[in-house]
Amino acid sequence: MIAPSDTIGPEVSAQHVTELTAGELSDIVDACTQAIVEGGGFGWLSPPDRPDMEKYWRGVLLMPGRHLFVSRVDGVISGAAQLLETPSNLEAQCHSAQISSHFVAPWARGRGNGKAIVRSIEYYAREHGYSVLKLDLRETQTAAIALYNGLGYVRWGINPYYAMIDGKMVEGYYYTKKIQDTDK
Repeated sequence: MIAPSDTIGPEVSAQHVTELTAGELSDIVDACTQAIVEGGGFGWLSPPDRPDMEKYWRGVLLMPGRHLFVSRVDGVISGAAQLLETPSNLEAQCHSAQISSHFVAPWARGRGNGKAIVRSIEYYAREHGYSVLKLDLRETQTAAIALYNGLGYVRWGINPYYAMIDGKMVEGYYYTKKIQDTDK
């Protein structure tokens, strides 16, 4: 089991963060913008302007039930993902949480950033009593699909009308993984 701030490779680490310094905010905006431009963004097809992107990331840290995880290469934020707790009104599903908004900057790909983030999320989720993680991906996110398949996530469904990109319908894939037995 990987602890939240363990180093994955000689220069890559991942951890749960609850605040961002001005420099870290700049890093995450840069990494996210680059990922979107390269087609690996998590929802945006083109990056918002910098002030809007900064507001978005500040908002992520303020939202209850939303947890930010970042990867770093030599101390620079290189990727991120969020863990979304299930709302309390969905009591029958409180054993599960959702991974969302996962990306890695193009300059940092192939170094284990994506895996480091997922492992950090899994550790955190287990420590907080979750037994199942779920997520969804566009069919165009081939690296993310390979990552999650390789980490034991199981595709359980396909939405043929998941997203519209350049006027073309794109499928979405739904994944789940049981990460521990629990009564939560």
